[in-house]
Amino acid sequence: MRALTKTTLADTAVEAIRNEIIAQRWLVGEKLPNEASLSSMLSVSRGTIREAVRVLVSQGFLETRQGSGTYVLSTADVSRPLDMARRAGLRDRFEARLALEVEAARLAATRHSPAVVSQLRALLAARGNYAGGGKAAFVERDLAFHKAVVAASQNRAMIEIYEFFSLSIAETIAATLGESIPEPDMQAHIAIVDAIEAGDPEAADSAVRRFMAPVVATLDRLLMS
Repeated sequence: MRALTKTTLADTAVEAIRNEIIAQRWLVGEKLPNEASLSSMLSVSRGTIREAVRVLVSQGFLETRQGSGTYVLSTADVSRPLDMARRAGLRDRFEARLALEVEAARLAATRHSPAVVSQLRALLAARGNYAGGGKAAFVERDLAFHKAVVAASQNRAMIEIYEFFSLSIAETIAATLGESIPEPDMQAHIAIVDAIEAGDPEAADSAVRRFMAPVVATLDRLLMS
């Protein structure tokens, strides 16, 4: 691997390591070199390597084993172009995500606390707006917000189901950062928090549906083309 020179070192480290995983430099089940070795290979700090590994774990490429190290969990490339079959699969995932997030937002509206609302607004501020570059880190920040909305439902089964499908959900987020599918803007996210804070489950339901509607409509149009 070549030494990194870009300013977004963590994001570039994610890309470099992920590319090596997809190319099967390390096979599924194989242990990655330790932090010091990866740091030397990429000419970045060990902290940058830790951040890159954390992102790749959240994306399902790696897993960490306490006291043992970091291992390859998957070499599947989830960034391949959208073909017709994947568009259909992606629409199904958005529908499933919509069902989970609508009910989570409804419950959050009736069970939230001021601390939860403050956390959601802080996560939105940290998320910011996507301006190109740093895609993996942005997906992680956006996913953190949506996980927090689900957590605010206080429904343990729903939280566990959402966590189980988090890699698939992360891919739905990433799909909106290209040119084909619209990314829900900051105002659409704020509307969800506002409805939760107002304690209005119907408004929370509507806010999530408005959030998803342009995405699902676009996928329908692409499937028809």
